[in-house]
Amino acid sequence: MRNFFLSRPSHGGEKRVHSQRLPILGGLLLASALLFAGSPQTGNHLRGQSSPYLKRAAGQPVDWYPWGAEAFRRARQLDRPILLDVGATWCPTCDRMDNESYTRPEIAEYINANFVAVKLDYDARPRLTAKLERAHALKNFPAGIPLTGFLTPCGKLYLGGTYFPPQAADDKPGFAETLKQAVHLYREERAQVEQDGFDLKLKEEFGEEKAHAGAGGGSASACGKK
Repeated sequence: MRNFFLSRPSHGGEKRVHSQRLPILGGLLLASALLFAGSPQTGNHLRGQSSPYLKRAAGQPVDWYPWGAEAFRRARQLDRPILLDVGATWCPTCDRMDNESYTRPEIAEYINANFVAVKLDYDARPRLTAKLERAHALKNFPAGIPLTGFLTPCGKLYLGGTYFPPQAADDKPGFAETLKQAVHLYREERAQVEQDGFDLKLKEEFGEEKAHAGAGGGSASACGKK
């Protein structure tokens, strides 16, 4: 079979072939660029983070935020609870939960529709992770790594644990079941959740205005000044 690109036509034919290729190649490049520009972007809010643990989750279907005032502001805007995952690259059980749950489209879809999801590197904020572990212990929630917590948008821990299998196994509740429980408590037993939840005191983390902005027109009173 004749190879069009390797043939060498005589009497100036080679120049004509090259001149014909350039518009075709340009058209293909333009079409590819337009297709790429119009396609949905993948990824989440972990793009550009320096933590190896957060970098690893940047391509997951869960719309993760890094720990920060922006995530809690978003939760107040949407009136959704926070799903908090605390883990590390050296934690094999964190890998396991990532692979079993956070990369599964159906679980990610449920999380994205009902929570603002936040990932925190265990090693990056030792004082904060110690506070979270203490909060789990005081609430009689299992503590360890990964640390899985459910918080109100104003920073009250109301449900938590460590590793959850995708479905209930032995004496461990399944993660899908736990997500639904967290939503139910937040929606149907809100007053009790606000009263009994462990207050992480977000103003100590983010400052007065950032800790409480987002709901009620973005005023500092959205969560109450405490």
